[in-house]
Amino acid sequence: MKMPKMVLFDYGQTLVSEQKFDGVKGTAAVLQHAVKNKYHLSAEQVQAKANEINRELGRFEPEERHLFQIEIPNLMFSSYLYESQGIEIALSSAEIDTVFWNAAAPGTPTDGIEDFLGYLKNKGIRTGVISNISFDPSVVAERINRLLPENAFEFIITSSNFIFRKPNKRIFELALEKAGLRPDEVWYIGDQYECDVKGSLNAGLFPVWYIGAIDLPYTEDKNILTVETWNELEQCF
Repeated sequence: MKMPKMVLFDYGQTLVSEQKFDGVKGTAAVLQHAVKNKYHLSAEQVQAKANEINRELGRFEPEERHLFQIEIPNLMFSSYLYESQGIEIALSSAEIDTVFWNAAAPGTPTDGIEDFLGYLKNKGIRTGVISNISFDPSVVAERINRLLPENAFEFIITSSNFIFRKPNKRIFELALEKAGLRPDEVWYIGDQYECDVKGSLNAGLFPVWYIGAIDLPYTEDKNILTVETWNELEQCF
């Protein structure tokens, strides 16, 4: 096991543990900013339409998310969702993302991550983020920097800004280009087996499977370094 020059992290359920997603709560929060609701639709009705569109697009199915490798940013999705239902929201697309996300899936740092990031910083190991996420890149960066204010991330790459979703190797290759490093000099840590573990492995990085905040069942892979706590991983350095 070669010590890395850089460690890259997934966002959700890796850096930050998010509460169970509640789209109705998120939509209700956004509708509070509606200046027009032509058909007097409720949050439940609007979210039902969102769910219908997502099913049509094949987005967010837990067991198939790795097959969906091109991102549809919320900038486009939310614009269609609200305008197609006669709703006008007095917020920018980034503000809609912020209001929706904070209500639908608030998060807290995973246990011990702040200490682990501090440990890597003290060791001189560089860090960054690659996230499959449809929210505006500025909104994602704001949340990460607010929840982990002492981080030293050199970059936060989001699929909403760079088209490709993990496990597509192109998004990992982008990170390597930005870092100026070879694949064998970088570790990638994430909670999703197909997207994070297999994706980074196929791109030549060293994968670490973090299951401390996992929200899906998993089957152990004895060939992959798997950890439940950040302190456990720290012992590998």
